[in-house]
Parts: sequence; C-alpha cells; structure tokens
Amino acid sequence: MRHRSGVPVPVPQPAVPADALTPTVNDPADAEREAGVARLFELHYTPMLRLAVLLGADDPENVVAEAYYQIYRRWRRLRDTAAAEAYLRSTVCNLTRMRIRHLQTARKHAVRSPDEMVASAESTALLRDDQRVLIDTLRQLPTRQREALVLRHWLGLKESEIAAAMGISSGSVKTHTARGIAALTQAMEARK
Repeated sequence: MRHRSGVPVPVPQPAVPADALTPTVNDPADAEREAGVARLFELHYTPMLRLAVLLGADDPENVVAEAYYQIYRRWRRLRDTAAAEAYLRSTVCNLTRMRIRHLQTARKHAVRSPDEMVASAESTALLRDDQRVLIDTLRQLPTRQREALVLRHWLGLKESEIAAAMGISSGSVKTHTARGIAALTQAMEARK
C-alpha cells in the first residue's frame, strides 16, 4: 500500500496468525468423540427412543436428543467409553423423570377442556382391551415402579444395571419391581 506521496506504508499485521483463528478440526480427541457418539447413535438411538416412550415421556425425541448432547459434552470425562451405553440409558431415565415431574406441575395449574382428556378413537381401537388395561395400569404406577419394570422386562437389564440407570440400590430395584408386578397382576386379574 502506498501513501499519496508515493512512500510505501506498512500494512498492520494481525497480532494472531490467521491459521490460529480457524478451529482445529483434526484434534484426535474430537475425532474420537465424534466417532464414539456417532457409533452410539447408530446402535442405540431406537432403543433409547423406545425407552423414553415406555417411561412416559411426552416428547421422547427431545429427551433422547438431550441425552446424546449430554454424553457428547461429557465424552472426555467418561472413565470408560465402554460404559457410554449405560450412561446414555441413565441419562434418558433421568431426563424423562425430570420432564414428567415438570409436566405434572405444569398440568396442575393448566385448565383443560374435556376434549383433551379423552384418547383418540383410533388409538383406542388399535389396542386390544387387555393391552389397554395393562398400559393404563403401567402409566398409573409410581414413576420408580414403572421405570424398574420397563428397564427389567422391556430392555432385559440385570438388577445392577437397573440400579445404575435409576441411581438407586439393587434392593430398591427389587422392591419397585415386585410392587409394580403386583399392581399389574391385580389390575389384570380384576378384569377376569
């Protein structure tokens, strides 16, 4: 660049080199995290979505997306990346529980019309009568009992895995499972 007088004027240089301003995408830790979370997504997205649905989430896609975001953020802090599935499952359970609690509080204060309280005819007709009773009873169970039953009988987890996912002891898992089964059995026998 030249001044009007023809004398060259030095161009100010940035204090930081231009290549330092661009984010590093070749960081091995970031690449490992991206690959790990992508692998988890491919293998476990659908089961985690079903888990959120069975636990009663009204927005299961958002719950699962939030769970994947949480594991993505904490990937470097995972002590054992092989335990990522268990961490993901636990996160889905916790997020679902938090959302249900929030919705229960919000619904207590909301005014609902009678139309909103009735299930659609299509969804009612699709389920056989005994399935409907079972699902209605499952929905009415306390949260911990419902979680224990879904994790045990839908996912087929062991007591220790259920305890880790729910953040409770194995003894509590046994108690919640037994009470939930008793309530479901009682509801089904009452139909006969």
